[in-house]
Order: sequence, then structure tokens, then C-alpha cells
Amino acid sequence: MIHLENENFDELIKDKVVVDFFATWCGPCKMLGPVFEELSTEINDIKFIKVDIDEHEDLCRKYKVMSVPTLIVFDKGKEVNRNIGFIPKDKLKEFIK
Repeated sequence: MIHLENENFDELIKDKVVVDFFATWCGPCKMLGPVFEELSTEINDIKFIKVDIDEHEDLCRKYKVMSVPTLIVFDKGKEVNRNIGFIPKDKLKEFIK
């Protein structure tokens, strides 16, 4: 799993990735975090990226992230799926695939 810091986001999303836009102060984000991390160890053909919205406001604006947690699946740089709010592990697995 990648915790976005100074990496080039556009380069990272060229493959199939799922991005968790989160905030450290967000209750549902804290619930989703362990589920997201667990799946990142189980699914090896997809990159998992966490983006702190307070540190990357530019990406939030670019991808119109208005609420957290927001999960976005990218494939070859294009958004293919989006979910807002907490999602249980089994549903998250379906959402990613």
C-alpha cells in the first residue's frame, strides 16, 4: 500500500488502482482504514493508495472529492468506479473487482 506523499499521482494511477481519500479526523475513515489495509495484502494485482485530503487538497479538487471516505478505482488513468462512505470488506472486494 502506498501512502501518498511526494509521489506523482498521475503515474501511480496508470495501472489498476484503488484510492482511499481519507482524513485522520474522520470516524468512518478510521473504520475503513483497517479493512482497506487488509484487502491490500490479499489482492496483489491492484495497487492500493491512501490520500490524506488535508495534505492533498489539489487532488480532492481535481477528482471532486466532497466527502470522506471516498474510494475511487482507476484503470489506465481513468476513473471506473466510486464509493462514498464506509463499505464492509465483502462489498469493498466486489467494488474493487
